[in-house]
This record gives sequence, structure tokens and C-alpha cells, in this order.
Amino acid sequence: MDNKTFKSGFVAIIGRPNVGKSTFMNRIIQEQIAITSPKPQTTRNKIQGIFTDDDRQIIFLDTPGIHKPHNDLDQYMDKAAISALKEVDAVLFMTEAGEKSGPGDKFIIEELKKVKAPVFLILNKIDLISPDDIAPQIDEYKDLMDFAEVIPISASLGINVDDLMNTLTKDLPEGPKYYDDDQITDHPEYFIVGELIRERILEDTRDEIPHSIAVVVESMNQRSEAGKLQVEANIYVERDSQKPIVIGRGGSMLKNIGIGSRIKIEHLLGEKINLKLWVRVKKNWRDDPAFLASAGYSAKDLNS
Repeated sequence: MDNKTFKSGFVAIIGRPNVGKSTFMNRIIQEQIAITSPKPQTTRNKIQGIFTDDDRQIIFLDTPGIHKPHNDLDQYMDKAAISALKEVDAVLFMTEAGEKSGPGDKFIIEELKKVKAPVFLILNKIDLISPDDIAPQIDEYKDLMDFAEVIPISASLGINVDDLMNTLTKDLPEGPKYYDDDQITDHPEYFIVGELIRERILEDTRDEIPHSIAVVVESMNQRSEAGKLQVEANIYVERDSQKPIVIGRGGSMLKNIGIGSRIKIEHLLGEKINLKLWVRVKKNWRDDPAFLASAGYSAKDLNS
């Protein structure tokens, strides 16, 4: 690549839930700005991550996994993912190695056929399958759509990730530097802190609890007497019966959530914090546009 030519552009990462989109972006940015979990539907917003080096700046949009919607939140997540396709210079369609294409993939492909930007098929998690199984899966997807490139990777191990970045860069336009060199996301710290708390809840809870959780950071601008930054957040559940599960016996679950998330928040902010969490009930919040808007989801997208 010509070092005198600076390239920049916006790239959407799209795919079904749990194919590794957030893991990929966190590896590229080398910081955790998107939460990861083996549980589906972890990402709820378009998370914007910014990669910058001497020759390029690539702004990645990590989108929610597209799935059949069951409530207003699900509809928001699908619309957020599909709307990202309208505002980018390239699209990474990520699938899971060893998994055959299903109705969800075919729905996404039909949307991708409307996109003018180049679409790259990214076969993730190749470290989990035999190399002999990769070619047949690639052939199956090539029959469904003509992709600009097909790149097998492992986001968790970093296999072929540099090759992907270099291939992607070739298709990006010459352009300006949209963000400062040290900026890695356009999301406010409040949002990322709330996501790190939610990630810990996903790790520690089970059954229906993870998808019934919303985290809203209420305050992050006061300091304790010891000089620590005071972070206060509400954890919302949908039913009264869920509240004691999140709190745990003698407050044990809430304590573990606080300890686990505090470590990552301190790494993010670069300083010690005093984290206070409250668990509150907001019945059917996933079907409440006003609450969803207050929690950081776009009411315009929900109502469109």
C-alpha cells in the first residue's frame, strides 16, 4: 500500500447472533468496547470502534445479530443492524465455521444484495473445525451471493485477521482522518460502563435473566471521600421474581457482579472507582419505547 495515500472508511460487521462480531472488533481495536458472551443477542446497539494507524482509519460498526423479533427491543436490534448497511464503504458478513447457512443467513444475504458497497464473507472460528470442512462451506455461500472476497479467520486467536485488514483496506477510498489517533470509539463512557456491567450479569446469571436485563448508568461525575470516582447504575429487570435472583442470597450475586465489572471499568477509565448498583423492576421494559429511549436505544428507529 502506498504510504503517501491515507485511506479511511466505515465498515459494518453483520451476521447472526453469536458468530463472533464483537470478539473480532475488540481484537482489532485492542480494547474491550463491545461486550462478548456465549449467550445470543449480547450486542444491542451499533457499537462504533475506531482503528487508526499511519496509513488508514477504519471505523467499524459492530451490529446486533439479526434474528426474528419478538418485542420492540428485538425490532430495534434488527433495524439497527440493517440500517448500518446504508452508511458504510464495505460490509463484513460474518458466519460461523462449521455451521450451514440457515434462514437467518439467507435473510441477511437478501439485504446484502441491495448494498452497493463491497461485501466480504468472513468465515469465523476456523480454529474449531477441520481445515477440510472450510472449502465446502465457502462453496455453499458462494452459490448464494457473489462476494468481493472470502476470508476464513479466527477472531479469538487472531488467525488471518491481519490479512483481512489489508484486503479490506484495498477497497476503502482515500479519505480524511475522521477521529483523533487515540480515539477508539464514539460511544460515551457512560454507555460502555453500562455494557461492562451487563456483560458481567450475562456471565453470572442464567435462564431468562440475561435478556430481561437493562443497565442504565445514572451518575459518573462525583468522587468519594477517598478520591475514587463514584459510579452509580441501575440494573432493571422485568419481573418482581427476577429481582432476588440478581441480588442473590445475602446480596452475594450483586456483590459478584460489582466486583467483576469494577475491574474492567477501572481498566477502561484508568482509575479506581467506587461502584454502586441497585436492582429495580421495570415491567415489560423491552416493549416500552420511552424506557428504551432513556436506556440509549433510538425511539425513532423503534417507531419507524
